[in-house]
Amino acid sequence: MTATKGEFFNPAKLSSRDKAEATDHTARAIIAAEASARDKKTEKLKALRLQQEAEAAPEAAPAKKRRSPAKAAVKRP
Repeated sequence: MTATKGEFFNPAKLSSRDKAEATDHTARAIIAAEASARDKKTEKLKALRLQQEAEAAPEAAPAKKRRSPAKAAVKRP
């Protein structure tokens, strides 16, 4: 079986409007898929962050150290 030109190429020419619509449709599909993946990833990361915060026990703030009063300056004669 030999390959013919008709099998590989579409004999009907597309108008520039049809080409533009096809390109627009493809671009919008890609953008929508990327946005969906981004939203899905954001939700997953948010859920993991909230889970991690819930598991972590609230750590007590370190006690503030009181400063000892400064020694009075001794006046020497």
